[in-house]
Amino acid sequence: MFLSDDLIFLAPLSHPLFIFHKVRSVEVKEALRLQKENNFVILDVRPEAEYKESHPPGAINVQVYRLIKEWTAWDIARRAAFAFFGIFSGTEENPEFLQSVESKLDKDAKIIVACTSGGTMRPSQNLPEGQQSRSLIAAYLLVLNGYKNVFHLDGGLYAWFKEGLPTVSEDE
Repeated sequence: MFLSDDLIFLAPLSHPLFIFHKVRSVEVKEALRLQKENNFVILDVRPEAEYKESHPPGAINVQVYRLIKEWTAWDIARRAAFAFFGIFSGTEENPEFLQSVESKLDKDAKIIVACTSGGTMRPSQNLPEGQQSRSLIAAYLLVLNGYKNVFHLDGGLYAWFKEGLPTVSEDE
């Protein structure tokens, strides 16, 4: 489990950790090739509804964030704060993320973590540590918890869909 305060420090800490563990970003066409030829698994960390709408064939869904579920005073205040900014479906860290991943993938699995936008580890003038995303946060958590073959989908599933790569959907 991780706390939202930890996310403030994610970008500065993630770069050296990713480099040390040889985590790298892969373009979408390379990801498709790795999935087909080298048994890589695409771990889709988007919300379940987005996953069901469309995802790469063979992808596994474990959302890194989930809708706020509880109704404690703190959670009600958080919902109100989200609503103040026009966000009526506030999210929180999924406390079962690592447990769910561990139930589906062993620590030696070859994993490509994907979300909608993908973020980037490439520095820019405005973002010297890169652009944070759900998939980079998930990759960071996996590496911290002993996963050895973690890759990141550069451009995210937006780039996958834009390239017209194979997708499937699930009926509800």
